[in-house]
This record gives sequence, structure tokens and C-alpha cells, in this order.
Amino acid sequence: MTKDFGRPPLAAANQELVERRLREIRDAGGVQETLRIEWRGKPIQVEVIDMPVESLYYNPGTHRIRAQRSHDPVRDRGLDEDAFSVESQEYLHHLLRALPSDPSKRDPDFDALLESLRDFKQNEPGLITRDGILVNGNTRRAALKDLVEPNIRVGVLPSSCTWDDINRVELALQLRKDHRRDYSYINRLLAIEEQLSLGRTHADIAREFRTTARACEQDQWILTTLRDLVERSRTGGAQLRLLDFEDHQEKLKELHRRWVKESASSQEKADLMKESRLTAIILGFSKTDVRLIEPDFKSRYLDTRLPEAVRSQVPVAPATTVAIPGLNRTVRAADPKVAEARALTDSVLRVKAVEAAGENAPLEQVAEAAKTITAVKAAVEEALEPAGKDARVRKRKQAAPDRIVDACHDLEQCVTDLVLSRASRSLDEEIFDEAVLKLRESLGKLAVEAARSIKEPGDGVTWLLDATHKEERA
Repeated sequence: MTKDFGRPPLAAANQELVERRLREIRDAGGVQETLRIEWRGKPIQVEVIDMPVESLYYNPGTHRIRAQRSHDPVRDRGLDEDAFSVESQEYLHHLLRALPSDPSKRDPDFDALLESLRDFKQNEPGLITRDGILVNGNTRRAALKDLVEPNIRVGVLPSSCTWDDINRVELALQLRKDHRRDYSYINRLLAIEEQLSLGRTHADIAREFRTTARACEQDQWILTTLRDLVERSRTGGAQLRLLDFEDHQEKLKELHRRWVKESASSQEKADLMKESRLTAIILGFSKTDVRLIEPDFKSRYLDTRLPEAVRSQVPVAPATTVAIPGLNRTVRAADPKVAEARALTDSVLRVKAVEAAGENAPLEQVAEAAKTITAVKAAVEEALEPAGKDARVRKRKQAAPDRIVDACHDLEQCVTDLVLSRASRSLDEEIFDEAVLKLRESLGKLAVEAARSIKEPGDGVTWLLDATHKEERA
């Protein structure tokens, strides 16, 4: 169930004002402005009225700033205790204007919205409950408030509206293609998680979020991973927050895709790659840099370049087997290399948490954390150079075999096409014969270069050389 934040102090006065203004527009006759919304599974039209900006309340449950609430833990707790107090509403006002990835800074997108409202006024109406709680248009109200505009146009929800309805309607409106300002990445992940917790299927959520069930599963994996990182970053009173990963959307998606692919052949290699890439993501490396990190990155390139102070924090590899209590049997433990890679990620997470704490942490700890981050980042950057060179070499080595595999796929499709053409008698035999001659010529050239490049040919190359030699003798 959605959290019930209760009713705001001016609920009764707002209800009376809403009813009065609804009566006024009905009595006026003529064409009335309405707003189309999804209401309990069906589309309905709600009437639009003008309401005083100052009498309305921000929605404390809005998905727009769900992750950003943790920016100030004290004020966040105040929101849960009294969402409609002056202090809580001021905190929401601040977050709605703030940069999603760093709420201490102002969002340029908000300033663009403010300028648009100043120049062109309000194009689309917001949406409120009869108590005066904004279901849609929270950011617009923040901008109008800053512009000292007296009124805001809003649609009015039915009087039976509950907090579950508020939650559903807000999601439906904000996920339309034409909404003005997207949810931030983390808030979108949280919104999907909330829908899953309500018992909805991935397919249902995918339809509502204009995405696919597979993408929803990916989002769920990423959010679970981020929650794990947040927990692992805890050190003393410092801890990272979900919003600290706001700018890493594409890197996290690519990490998930590669992890799934690697897991199909080796779970241990997948986890090694995951931990090493997470370390690079936490340190702020670009997507192209992170892409160079393979399962052997830490052992092959990074370990020898890490500062001794960091290496000393990595625990000794655990035993390779674990006893099962009561069964007198043992099973293989997790790969010690994975445990070491995880320990390195944990150490980076903790120093990043101290650095992010800033003035809330002792000055000496912050300075030491910054020093450690700089050293580890330099080590990773240095390790990426040979990793990148080897990746380019591997790519060149794999280019020729990959092209033959692709050609084989084309030939297999050609066999299918021949069968189909025989049934329909649609094959142009002369053109096909010319294509086969071209294939013979290409195989001859391939054999010549293979003989020059490969000193000890295997069965495949031997067959190619023999076949072309026989062709030449014939």
C-alpha cells in the first residue's frame, strides 16, 4: 500500500474553494477546459480551475524527488513525521529546483522551465486533490512560486481520491511521452520497484512505463546492485546514497548486459568483471574506459599498480571449501579472486562515502579519503592503458575468424533460399553460377593469404589449401 500522509492543514478551506470555483465555471456555461487522465483503469475528463499558488501543497510522495529526499536525513525524517509542515514543504520546494545528481546545486532544467513560464505562461494544467495536494505540476508550482505568480491552472480529481489513486495518477501522467521534465534515473528505478512491490507483473509495468519487461528486469537488477553498494559503503557515520549514482545510467545498463552474457559461461568471471567495473564506475571513469575492463583486469593489470596502503586492506583469500553443518560434507567456496575484487570495491566505496560526507566527517578523514581516491584512480587509469592495447589486439586477432563465421551464416541462409526457390522455381541459375565463381575466386585469395600468415595450419586451413590446390591443378 502507498504511504498515507494524511490531510494538510488547509484541506477544508481548499475543499470549499475548489467546490466554489467548480460551481462558478459550470454556471458560466460555454466551453469548459478539461484534462484527460487515467482514473482507476479508465480514461476520464476532469474539470480545470484556477487555484492560488500559495494555498496548494507539494505531494510528499511524488516520485520526482524520491531518491533526492535522502540529501538531508534530518529533513527527510521530518517529511515522514509531518509532510505538510512549513519546514517539510520548504524542503520539497528546494528539492524540486535542485539538480537530481547533486541536490546542493540548482538544476538548469528547472531554470529553463522557469523561463518558459515567464515568457509563455502555463501551457498545460497541473492536477490536484480537493484537499489542495498537487498530484501533477509540483515543479511548475515551484517555478510559479519563484515567479510570484498568484494562480495556477489545475485539474481536480474526484472527491473519492485516495493516496493510492494519487500515486497511480501521478505515474500515468509523468510517464506520458509529452511530459515536460523526465523523472531522474534513480527515481524511475524506485517507481518501478514500488509497482513490483504492489504485486504487478513486469509486463504490466512495462506497458505503463512505455518500455519492455526485459528492461524492467534490468532496472530491478541495477537497483538491487545499487542498494548493495550503498550498504557496503557504510563506514562510521558516512554512507553513499542512491542519488550518488544518478549519472551512471548507461554504464550500469551496459554492465548488466555484459554480466548476463558472461554469467552464461562462468559466474565467477561475471562477478569478477562486475566488481572491477563497479570500482571504475564509482571512481567516475567514462563508459568507453569501463568497457575495457574484462574479468582478468584486476589480477592482470591493476594489482601491481595499486598503492600498498590499498592492497593491504584486501583480505587474504578464504578457504576454497566450506563445510556444511550437520552433513559432514564440504562444498566449494566462492572464488577467492571474487572476494578480493569485492574487497577492493568496498574500500573504494567507503572512501567515496567519507569524501561525499564533506564537512560532516572529520577533516583528516576527508583529506585521507581524497588522497586514497586520487591514488586508486591513477592506478586504474594506468592499468586501463595496457588493457586497452590488449583489447585492440584481441579485436584485430578476432576480426578474420569473425568474418568467416559471418560468411558461414550467409551460406547456410543461401542453402535455405535454394530449397525455397526450388519449390517455387524462382532461381536465376546464371546469376547463381556467377556468384559461385566469385566464391571460388575469393576462397583462392583467402588460401593464398592463409598460407602466408599461418606457419602451422590446422585441419581447417589444411582443407582450404588442399581444396584450392586441387582446383588449380584441375
